[in-house]
Amino acid sequence: MPRITINGKDLEFTKGQTILQVALDNEIEIPHYCYHPGLSIVANCRICLAEVWAPNPKTNQLEAIPKLLPTCQTPAGEHQVVYTDSPKAIANQKAVMEYLLINHPVDCAVCDQAGECHLQDYSYQYGRSQARFAEEKIKQPKKDVGKHVLLYSDRCIMCTRCVRFTREVTGTGELMVTGRGATEQIDVFPGVPVDNELSANVIDICPVGALLDKDFLFQQRVWLLTKTPSIDGITASGDNISIEHNKGIIYRIKPRVNMDVNKWWITDEVRYGWKHVHSDQRITMPQVKGEEPYQSSEAPLAYEAAYALVNRRLAEAGRMALLVSPMLSCEDAYLLATYVRSIDPDAILAMGPVPRHGQDKTFPGSSAGAGFKLYAEKAPNARGVRRVLSKMSDSVLDFEAFTKALQKESSINAVVLTGNYPSDWATGALLAALDAGESRQNGRFVALIDTLNTKLVDRADVVIPGATWTEKAGVFENANGRLQAFERAITPIDYTKSESQIALDLAAASAASDLGLQHAIYNPAVVRQTIASTLGLPEFIQNVHYPAVLGEVESDMALIEL
Repeated sequence: MPRITINGKDLEFTKGQTILQVALDNEIEIPHYCYHPGLSIVANCRICLAEVWAPNPKTNQLEAIPKLLPTCQTPAGEHQVVYTDSPKAIANQKAVMEYLLINHPVDCAVCDQAGECHLQDYSYQYGRSQARFAEEKIKQPKKDVGKHVLLYSDRCIMCTRCVRFTREVTGTGELMVTGRGATEQIDVFPGVPVDNELSANVIDICPVGALLDKDFLFQQRVWLLTKTPSIDGITASGDNISIEHNKGIIYRIKPRVNMDVNKWWITDEVRYGWKHVHSDQRITMPQVKGEEPYQSSEAPLAYEAAYALVNRRLAEAGRMALLVSPMLSCEDAYLLATYVRSIDPDAILAMGPVPRHGQDKTFPGSSAGAGFKLYAEKAPNARGVRRVLSKMSDSVLDFEAFTKALQKESSINAVVLTGNYPSDWATGALLAALDAGESRQNGRFVALIDTLNTKLVDRADVVIPGATWTEKAGVFENANGRLQAFERAITPIDYTKSESQIALDLAAASAASDLGLQHAIYNPAVVRQTIASTLGLPEFIQNVHYPAVLGEVESDMALIEL
């Protein structure tokens, strides 16, 4: 392979790579603003300029190219020698930083980008300690440019990442550059706000505090947030995300780069679709019909009563049915089905409704990669749930067939339902089917494991509060059949539990039920091994994709003991 030397390091590269790309691949820092791997290269910020020496084709001797070259745009060449730490390169970096900060407001203390701002970082590394500009700064207006996006124009450094994103990735082209020189600024076309399905990605790619998230504005300092790698839990895309939280409260979701799935982007519905996690409609305590609501101090008693009633009624039922939501993990599906089948080996297994909204949509993409796909299917694990249940039953019913079975088969005396949807999912047909064709006075026994108060809560005999995907760990299978593991971000709210833990607890409380596990505490890795061995699904060991393990980053800031 061809080789290049950057700041004294001899590196291999692939033909077609730029100098900056080679440096970034080898963890060599070159300051840059306008370059983004998912967008076209325009080389307009000029802070990445470097001193380049290249072989003269006539003499084959290394010669310095007279002017500094933009590393983001200059192709890496065989035997090139590049310096970004030479006096000429450093002088350019300092000059560019000085120009960028001439009209930039000194408002880091109140800027949401503080702590993850490239301008802030590079000012510390390459800037001057004292400004020489003594004139009055040009003030630019704050603009509301879209449903989720605010534009602080006076903070903008005109890297044009956002403009290129709306033109190249979404193809909607809402943003543009107006004005010239020092009065140049980003703006929207009149009457055309930034309102596409990927609009909030412009916030992520803005290297400074110019484009900010309305939803996150003044909510939390970023250095207080903990990032937990996770997977999109509300659509079939399987987008890789980071859940950012503090003290058990989620504040935002951001994309996690995965070139095989979502590249650098996520949809707005994934970014803002977690609000039900902290909804005041969450079910937080077990409920038993006909009994007074338990207080928080009585949570153990509430669970004991709920588990005892479920186990007793299921044991008396004879024939039963289990509805597994496609919002649950593969581990949840396996443990719940195993628990129900341990009581009734012929129990009906079915999958809950799979919501769909609109049609699949593929965005144009850019020169850096294929288009991003938005999925109409709004369930993260329909394929994973079916994969597991199909190994446990010869016939896994869909939701419509399940509803019809309840209407026709009066022998089904007990039903276990799971939800975990971000909104009310109870249909009139299901509610009617639960009590259809029965002569029993008390009706069919219904145990519900769900997260939000729905119409089913009033019908259920026992309600057990489940945990959302942000409050547990497991595996989802996306629309392309990719199995991806996700970690628990926050502790389950109040007295909620994951469906896997509920299944283990129910089995532990029942003398007749045995899930074949050594541990009463849910361990996703152990459950995946059990799935692989008992169901003959080795992919749960061999093909599950895990988030990359990142090492700790050491600060270069000198600490002084007080």
